[in-house]
Amino acid sequence: MAEYAMFIDTSKCTGCRACQVACKNWNGLPAEETDFWGTYENPKTLTGNTWTKVKFNEKVENGNIKLLFAKIQCMHCNDASCMAVCATKAISRRPGGMIVIDQNRCVGCRNCVTACPFGAVNFSEETGTPRKCRLCEDRVAAGLQPACVNACLSGALNFGERSEMLALAKKRQKELLAAGEKAIIYGEKELGGTHVIYLLTDEPEAYGLPKDPEIATSVVPSGWTWALAGLGLIALFPLRRFTEARKKGGEA
Repeated sequence: MAEYAMFIDTSKCTGCRACQVACKNWNGLPAEETDFWGTYENPKTLTGNTWTKVKFNEKVENGNIKLLFAKIQCMHCNDASCMAVCATKAISRRPGGMIVIDQNRCVGCRNCVTACPFGAVNFSEETGTPRKCRLCEDRVAAGLQPACVNACLSGALNFGERSEMLALAKKRQKELLAAGEKAIIYGEKELGGTHVIYLLTDEPEAYGLPKDPEIATSVVPSGWTWALAGLGLIALFPLRRFTEARKKGGEA
C-alpha cells in the first residue's frame, strides 16, 4: 500500500479556517467555548475535541508585521513518540502511514500526551482517553481526500502519495526561492520523516514548530507494561463514572 502524506503550503494559507470546520464536522467533534484573547485564532490550543487548527503567528521584520498562518495537527511521524511510550500498544501505524489510537485498547495513562513534541495528542474528558487527528483514515480508505484538504479554498492543502507530496513541496520551494523569498521544507527528515509536510516561509520556530524534534524513548520497562496497563484500567473506571455523572448534573 502506498504511503500517504499531506502537504501544507503556508505561503498559500489565508487563515480562513475552513479546515477546522471540516474536521469538526466530519469527525463529529463538539465546538469549544472560547473568548477573544487578542487574536482571531481560536481555540488557543489543540485539544481532545479539536484535532486541527490554524495557528496565527506574527513576526516583526524590518519594521513590518509579517503574518504567518499554519494549520497544525498530528504530524504522523515515522518515529512516533506517542507510539514509543504507549504502555498498552493502543497506538499503531497503519499501512498508509497514519498513526492512530485504538480507543478501546487505550487506558488513558496519558504517556502519549506528554511525549508528543508537537502537542498534537490531547486528553478528552468526554471519552477518558487521548485523541488526535487520524489523517481521515476512513475517508482515504474510501478513495477520498481528508476532510480538511477537501475544504481548503486556497490550495494550501494537498494530499496524495508521500513521494508526490514531497516533490510538490520541493517544486514550490524552488519557485519561492527564485522569487527571493524564504522557503523551508519541514517534515522530510524530521522524526524519520513525517506524513505531514510543510513548506514554511520562515524558520520553524516562528510557526511554533520545534526546530529539531526528538523522539521520546519508552518510559515503561517491558516487565511493567501490563502492570501499568492494569493500574490505568482500574483508574479509568472511576474517571468515566465521574465524567458520566458530571454530564447528568450529579456528583461522582
